[in-house]
Amino acid sequence: MKKSSRPNSEHANCPRAGFFRRCGAITYDLLLAVAVYMIAGAIGFGAFTGLVYYDVIDMGNTQHVSDLLNQTPLYKAIYQSWIVLCVSLFYIAFWSHGGQTLGMRAWRLKVQHPNGQSLSFITASARVIWSLLGIGNLWILINGDKLALQDMMTRSEVVVLSKAANQMRNWHGV
Repeated sequence: MKKSSRPNSEHANCPRAGFFRRCGAITYDLLLAVAVYMIAGAIGFGAFTGLVYYDVIDMGNTQHVSDLLNQTPLYKAIYQSWIVLCVSLFYIAFWSHGGQTLGMRAWRLKVQHPNGQSLSFITASARVIWSLLGIGNLWILINGDKLALQDMMTRSEVVVLSKAANQMRNWHGV
């Protein structure tokens, strides 16, 4: 059995995170997600510019590469899909490898299954979709068990780690 798929009984009984603590982590992670967005955009634009430069893509009646990208629905859709994929992979990678984004680590939060087991790549991917860009967290405000929409739909939870447990995760990769 892979390390990431084993239940972690130490974290299985941690309390669930509330709305405001999650918002703190979301705020930190939003800054990182914007950076990922900008880097992915630069890479995507660079690749698109290269395709235009090597005449793989015709400029048509446009004078600037950015005009071509924004005025052609197919190119724009591919470019935006690339950026969404990169930002989604940011969250999926962190959630499926250790259960913490950098913002979650700062706020001592961890996403896991109720038995302490880490999320799989597929479950983390579903969690990204069900989070509805963070709006799924509003469900916590009307739901007494501190489960967001993405928690319920993926059978996962966000828990608050003790300072010691979070410190152990930081230094020992537990």
